[in-house]
Amino acid sequence: MIICKSDSELRVMREAGRIVAETHRIMKEAVKPGVTTLELDQLAEAYIRSQGAVPSFKGYNGFPASICASVNDELVHGFPGSRTLNEGDIISIDIGAQYNGFHGDSAWTYTVGKVSDEVQRLLDVSEQSLYAAIELIRPDVRLFTVSHAVQQVVEAAGFSVVREFVGHGIGRDLHEEPQIPNYGLPDRGPKLKPGMVLCIEPMVNIGERYVRTLEDNWTVVTEDGSWCAHFEHTVAVTKDGFEILTMLPEAK
Repeated sequence: MIICKSDSELRVMREAGRIVAETHRIMKEAVKPGVTTLELDQLAEAYIRSQGAVPSFKGYNGFPASICASVNDELVHGFPGSRTLNEGDIISIDIGAQYNGFHGDSAWTYTVGKVSDEVQRLLDVSEQSLYAAIELIRPDVRLFTVSHAVQQVVEAAGFSVVREFVGHGIGRDLHEEPQIPNYGLPDRGPKLKPGMVLCIEPMVNIGERYVRTLEDNWTVVTEDGSWCAHFEHTVAVTKDGFEILTMLPEAK
């Protein structure tokens, strides 16, 4: 069942989204050669808790950290730890915060210093696919029209859409219905309604679309070792369009 949120619930979710967005701003400034993924995790957790929220991911199904920190060929769910970032790396940081019973969730892929032209294009295209999908969100649009937009942008650029992992609804639970793939035929799926809150999250590989999970049962990497990107926003369906809950006002 897809749960539509009331105006009062959306007000709380805006605050959860703000906390996530502010945490990403801290991450963007902190990502640089020489920093460890554990240091990033500690920074994120400290800020989230300073805002009266708790990290959504910590302890979720046994996940041990406050952020997912996935480097280079790691797509999602990477564990923060002693790994040091190097010039030319990329890191996908997924952040969730629960505030007054509701979650916000957003992921972004950051460059560590200067990266190759191909890797920069991967990030640019993945971000473009996120916003291409969001721009289609409004009442009565069918969900897979949004999914199709991601696939169109990504595949037109020669990259691959991961199919094993999808976006999702969000609210009192971190993961709610509906599941939102990043591929599909337009004009299919449930119709969007005001009050739905969706996590749109393209996951894109430079190489083939196939991925596998490492022995830690969490970290997902590309099967062929190619680098990959992950972008995500929490988005509410409004009466006349959409509202991105995990974007700071000055960025809108």
